[in-house]
Amino acid sequence: MLTLKQNQLLSFLIKRIEENGVSPSYEEICKELSLKSKSGIHRIVKSLEERGYIERLENRARAIAPKKNTNGQPYITNIIDLNKKFSDLKNKNNSIENDVNLKKVPLLGKIAAGTPIEAISNYDNFIEIPTNYSLSNDSYALTVEGDSMIDEGILDGDVVIIDNKVEVKNGDIVVALIDKEEATLKKLRKRGDSIALEPANKNYKTQIYGPDRVTIQGRLKTLIREY
Repeated sequence: MLTLKQNQLLSFLIKRIEENGVSPSYEEICKELSLKSKSGIHRIVKSLEERGYIERLENRARAIAPKKNTNGQPYITNIIDLNKKFSDLKNKNNSIENDVNLKKVPLLGKIAAGTPIEAISNYDNFIEIPTNYSLSNDSYALTVEGDSMIDEGILDGDVVIIDNKVEVKNGDIVVALIDKEEATLKKLRKRGDSIALEPANKNYKTQIYGPDRVTIQGRLKTLIREY
C-alpha cells in the first residue's frame, strides 16, 4: 500500500503523462504536493522506483515514467514513449530550421553553477541558434543558476549550449550528473581514480568524487546572454 505522498506523486505523474505525453518537472511536483524541498521528491521517487511503481528513463536525467497504477495494477498506455518523443521533437525542428540557417536546440531547464541542484528534465521548450555553431543532434541548452563560474565569464541567467557528442578532456567546462540526481556546471579534472569538479570562483570549493558517482553529459560549446 502506498503512502499518501507516494499516491499523490504517482497520480500526478500519470495525469500529466496522459495529458501532455511528458513527465512533470520536480518544480511542478513540489507545487502539486505542497512540498518546500525537492529533496523530499527524491525520497518519494526513489521509494516508488524501489517498489516497482515507476522507472527512470534511460539517458534522461530526472525523467520518470509509471509502471503501475496506484492500485498496483500494471500501467498500460498508448502515450508515445518519452525518449522517442524527445528524439522526434528534435528531428522535426532540426529539419524545419535547416532551411533558414537556424537550428532549434531543446532548452532542458536549469543547471547549477554553484551548489548542485536537482537534475534537469523538461524538454518542451526550444531556443534558436545559427547552424554555423556545428553542434551535434545531441546538443541541448540550459539556463545557468548561480555564480560559481563567473571567472570563466558564465553568469547567473546565461543560457549555455552543451554538446553531448564531443570529446571531453581535463580543463573543459562540462555538465556533470552526480549520483544520477544532481547536475552542475564545472571544470573537469581527472586525478587518478577521482574526478574533481572545479568552480571558477574563489568563494566555492572544488568537489571530489569517485568515478562511479559522476556521469559527464556534455561539454560547453557556447553561451547566450540577454541584455
